[in-house]
Amino acid sequence: MNDRFAHDGPLRGTVQAPPDKSLSHRAALLAAMTDEPVTITGYLDAADTNSTLAAVQALGALVERRDRSLVVRGAGLRGAAPAGVIDVGNAGTLMRLLPGWLAGQEGGSWTLDGDASIRRRPVDRIAEPLGLMGAQIEPREGRFPPFTVTGAPLSGIEYALPVASAQVKSCVLLAGLLAAGSTTVIEPRPSRDHTERMLAAAGASIARDGHRIVIAAQDELEMGALHVPGDPSSAAFHAAAAVLVPGSRIVIEGVGANWTRTGFFRILRRMGGAVAGPLEEPTGGVPAGEPVCELEISHGPLHGTVVEPDEVPLAIDELPLVALLGCFAEGETVVRGAEELRVKETDRIATVVDGLRGLGAEIEATADGFVVQGTGGLRGGTIASHGDHRLAMLGAVAGLASREGVEVDGMEAAAVSYPGFEADLAALGGR
Repeated sequence: MNDRFAHDGPLRGTVQAPPDKSLSHRAALLAAMTDEPVTITGYLDAADTNSTLAAVQALGALVERRDRSLVVRGAGLRGAAPAGVIDVGNAGTLMRLLPGWLAGQEGGSWTLDGDASIRRRPVDRIAEPLGLMGAQIEPREGRFPPFTVTGAPLSGIEYALPVASAQVKSCVLLAGLLAAGSTTVIEPRPSRDHTERMLAAAGASIARDGHRIVIAAQDELEMGALHVPGDPSSAAFHAAAAVLVPGSRIVIEGVGANWTRTGFFRILRRMGGAVAGPLEEPTGGVPAGEPVCELEISHGPLHGTVVEPDEVPLAIDELPLVALLGCFAEGETVVRGAEELRVKETDRIATVVDGLRGLGAEIEATADGFVVQGTGGLRGGTIASHGDHRLAMLGAVAGLASREGVEVDGMEAAAVSYPGFEADLAALGGR
């Protein structure tokens, strides 16, 4: 499906941030690991998160959809049912987190598979620590899906992540719930901490000391209710559009303000974007909850910046927008230490650089990021989503800010994380 986006005046009004995709995945998975019913409000109704609901149902959980909530009746921490093949669809988070739970289910065996994009995404980084804990993981060609997880008695380990990754960290922590002794994960730099917060809220024995997170084995988890706040990664596209389109001023309500997810908004402020609203500051320990805020975003002149490696995990999904902003900024914008972008739904370094260059950008790829020379704007043209939801939404925002507009080839990919994106953008005046 091809959709065209072009400038049609400033963006104005208020938009509700859609439910957080990362938190929705985790909420369904942890609810499935409990013995008592869990009510989840604000769960994202999108392709990726519905794959997670289907997976937990295949593993023995019961899911009841109500008007504005879900009720999940879990299988219990050690009660995952034999399910044969589990289809993860396009959901990389599900593919990398679920094996942590399955690895400790003694006597069980499951094969995880997904779409063509998933089959290109590596799982060796979860296979290594799970194998050290005693699980059996058998990936295709030693690295890719489909792969089989065979449950076994697990032992706690101390594991230093080679690359900061919230997904790998979460997988090991979930396995740690079922492992003898304690399990320690050491991060090279902070990444999203949703799993830690949710585990703390569920009564797990989990603690953080600097870059070290320690979790002990649990008999059970208890989570009466969960609310999923608005997704900062989805809200970022509206924020970028408001900053880029002259005369714009919007309010985004219900945005998750967790400091490990708002790195993009800090970068946007540093580049000169007008971003008003409270963003959580880092604290010690593991908070048992997610803060929420309201952000007011308005147009403003931008200047280039350098995004350093320690910022990358806190803005990984929004870095394509940094490239777009750099096209309109004065000076040079550089992103370093973002090689993780090469193993997303697409190689997002290659696809973002090629896509923006086709719209008139002066941008070069590097091994671990990109360099953008600000030219004051973009000509416009056509950009392909390659089935990647974030590239589809990037193209839409580029269209509103460009001189000639942008036609997005494959706009339907946005439904993976944000089914209402086009309607919300149109309500703000984006055409």
